Formats: sequence, structure tokens, C-alpha cells
Amino acid sequence: MRADAVRADRVPAEARQASEAWKQLADVASTDVFAPELVAQLPEPARRWLIHAIPTGTPLSGSVQVTMRGEIRLGAWRRFSARQVIVPGAGYIWAATAWVAGLPVRGFDRFSAGTGEMRWRMLGLFPVVTAVGADVARSAAGRLASEIVLAPTGFRSAIWTAGRSADHVIGTFQIGGEEESVELRIGPLGEVQSAFLSRWGNPDGAPFGRYPFGCTAHTEQQYGGLTLPATLTAGWWWGTARQPEGEFFRARITAVALS
Repeated sequence: MRADAVRADRVPAEARQASEAWKQLADVASTDVFAPELVAQLPEPARRWLIHAIPTGTPLSGSVQVTMRGEIRLGAWRRFSARQVIVPGAGYIWAATAWVAGLPVRGFDRFSAGTGEMRWRMLGLFPVVTAVGADVARSAAGRLASEIVLAPTGFRSAIWTAGRSADHVIGTFQIGGEEESVELRIGPLGEVQSAFLSRWGNPDGAPFGRYPFGCTAHTEQQYGGLTLPATLTAGWWWGTARQPEGEFFRARITAVALS
């Protein structure tokens, strides 16, 4: 399959229980196209990033679908494959299969319609994780803010302000009734180098609260014209001395499609 080819019309089997939410997110579309003048008033790092990532004339899609492969740490590092639909500022569903002791664990994480959910089963039969509620939704809303690095065509869903240095920019989203802000570090060519945020969660069983979270983009690639991060690592405690112990996600993007 080509790097930019995704079956955008098909709901992944892992997300069957969230199929209506998937279809609603996948159907979000826009007739607008990108032009440099749309970002002329944004902070310079944001302009550098978006002009690098989005060619002039590209549809400013409301919905982006991504396929990926990699490893996720569930006790030990486990291989996974996944598809994700992202609508910046509105919602996402990450549907995946991971392999634990040679057995498939399938399911999804989502944020949609202001609610969050995690639902995972081994062999499609035995519940492994089922979680809903306010804490899950707040954590998922923070994750959604960070997903802008894979869906730059949704940049208008955020307010962009200057970051801590000339290479940083902050995007602030209204998600689930709260503000969620992510700070991006942008390289000299306009490439996304990393993202940082204070995300709601309970890493390693800590009390629920806001903790450092982030991702690092190691390489980039063109997908259907867009220039996006191609290999990523992510986790809690990003940017602190505890980052190595907090890392739980390593992925390579294999395909991207716009709605």
C-alpha cells in the first residue's frame, strides 16, 4: 500500500463498538484550502511549521486518518498496529491490536462528544481494560491537543501564541469545556521536533492530576503531500530527568489520508 493510502471509508474492527463515533469524526470535512496568508498573523514558529507541512492548495481537512505500527509498553514492550481518526479540537479514536504473550489484545482509546473511553479485550473476549468517566475524558482531551502534530490541517482549531523561545509556539484548544495547551518546538526547516503539555492523568498509579507529557519526532516524511513526523516516541515526564522511565510509546507512521 502507498504511504498515503488509507481505507478512509472503513471502520477498523477494533473500533466496532465505537463505529458511530468513528464515522462522525471521519465525515468532518472542509472546502477550504491552505494558503500562506492564512497563517500570516501567527507566531513565526507556527508559520514556519505550517508552511513546511502543508503545501499551498491542500484541503484544510477537518478529519485526518493515520495508520501506524510500533511498540507500546504494557509491562514489557509489545508490538502493535493501529489506525486513528483525528479531528483537532473535537475528537479522536485510536484503534489498535497489541500482542501480549503471543495473544492479541484489541480495542480503542477515544475522545468524542465530550467523553472519553478506553475499551480493550484479549482475543476479543476477555476484558483487559474498560475505563470511562471524567478523569478518562480529561486525560484524553490532553492527548487530543498533542495530536495536532499529525493533523496540522486542523491548526485553526487552536489559538497560537509565542512559546518559551524563538523556536517554540503554544496552541491552546477548547476541549471538553476546558483549555488544553500544547507547546511545540519547531526546527529550522519547519519540522516538528517535539511537543510538551501538562496532561491530566495518573502515571504509574500516582493520584490524578496534571503531569508532564510529550512526544519527540525523530524523522519526518511526506504523506499525500503533507510533511509530517514519521517516527515518534511519547510518554509521561517528558522533558524531565524521569523521561526514560515514562516513555511508553514508539511508533512509525505508515499512511495518512485527509477526509
